[in-house]
Amino acid sequence: MNNKKNVFVFIGPPGSGKGSLAALCAEEFNWLQLSTGNLCRKHIFENSALGKEVSLAIKSGALVSDSLITAMVEQWLFDMKDDDRSVILDGYPRSVGQAKAFRDILNDKFKELRFHAILFLIPDEQLGIRLNSRLMCQNKECQAVYSSIEGSDLASKQLMICEKCGGSLGRRDDDQNDAIKVRLEMYHRHTQPLIDFYRSVHQPIIEIDANRQLDEVFSEFKRKLFVKMI
Repeated sequence: MNNKKNVFVFIGPPGSGKGSLAALCAEEFNWLQLSTGNLCRKHIFENSALGKEVSLAIKSGALVSDSLITAMVEQWLFDMKDDDRSVILDGYPRSVGQAKAFRDILNDKFKELRFHAILFLIPDEQLGIRLNSRLMCQNKECQAVYSSIEGSDLASKQLMICEKCGGSLGRRDDDQNDAIKVRLEMYHRHTQPLIDFYRSVHQPIIEIDANRQLDEVFSEFKRKLFVKMI
């Protein structure tokens, strides 16, 4: 990896391994991971001007607008401008509107950043198996992800115990069959236009076969990224 600061967006359905790969990148490359969900909570906690707008939207039952999410991401990038570590975006951009706005921001204000789109490919039936077997640390400060599938490299070595913090493991409420079906339908409905947008502006998309063990996915990611960046 070179020393230029890069921004990565991981595009993939729930259960495709985006979070697990991001954690490996943070561990091996010391990259930063920006979660827009955590960013919203941070602004609300700090009672910032943006946080007040987010809180008002949530209390009124409305979705947090694309422009508000983008404003928070833009401010975060500005605050971190002196940090030369590359960044993985978690949960952003989710829509074509967000993608267009973020592209304009990078072109106008952060020309030194190099943007990469990573697409995780995996069949829906395999996602169902993964999500039905997914376990998560119940410690809100940890939330490490594990699998109950025998032989998985995400399996915990201690029965229902998190190896990182010692917390108990459990299932997410939305990792149930009916909820999984709805989540995958929403993913496909919203993601294809996003992919089409990136292709329309000639943004290269690195495709990763995510239907494998995590170490194999990580190896392919590093290989394809190295080829693209040399």
